[in-house]
Amino acid sequence: MGVKLEVCVDTAEGLAEAVVGGADRIEVCAALALGGLTPSAGLMALAARCGVPVVAMIRPRAGGFVWSDAEIAMMEAEIAAARAAGLAGVVLGALLPDGRLDEAVLRRLIAAANGLELVLHRCIDLVPDMAEGLEVGVTLAFHRILTSGGEATAEAGAARIAAMVARSAGRITIMPGSGVTPDNAGMLKGLGIAEIHASCSASTPMTGRVVEMGFAPPVWRQTSADRVRAVRRALE
Repeated sequence: MGVKLEVCVDTAEGLAEAVVGGADRIEVCAALALGGLTPSAGLMALAARCGVPVVAMIRPRAGGFVWSDAEIAMMEAEIAAARAAGLAGVVLGALLPDGRLDEAVLRRLIAAANGLELVLHRCIDLVPDMAEGLEVGVTLAFHRILTSGGEATAEAGAARIAAMVARSAGRITIMPGSGVTPDNAGMLKGLGIAEIHASCSASTPMTGRVVEMGFAPPVWRQTSADRVRAVRRALE
């Protein structure tokens, strides 16, 4: 079997493009420009009917990953919404103030997600010891770890990703993500991975009053079916 392609989307149009382009799985989010936040209930419901397995990002705000009690309760409610929508899984993360994974909070969120696929997101790229973080992910029975190898992009973190794949020894899936393009997907495939994560997005300049009034950024990125196909070809 080839490398499985997961495509992250944050709009209904992006969802449709990912499906048409041939994504094997979809991560549905809001605000991908901020690293992904919890999607709306409406987008989760739409994604659940797309015919492709879907996981939902569970992240209630931008910024770091040290959560308050109120935010943890929000995430539990968001997990319940993902379950009610019929999604396959959820994407979780939590850190202690010292940067290590917060096992207590993660156990609480995992309990709320009982029966769903579990993905540990790129908060692991901030931990002081990624090998230790991997072992925590295994202990907590996550199915996958999404990582850029502790760097801004998966290409820059390729050496550490390769080390994580070797250390995982089949106990957990290491899934590279961040900055994945048709140009570097083949190189990343060579790290021995089974899955890869990409937005497969293209940039579109935005002009007019929606930008002037602060309703849209000057450049809009949108998942493109052609980019999905291009990444798939690079993985063949």
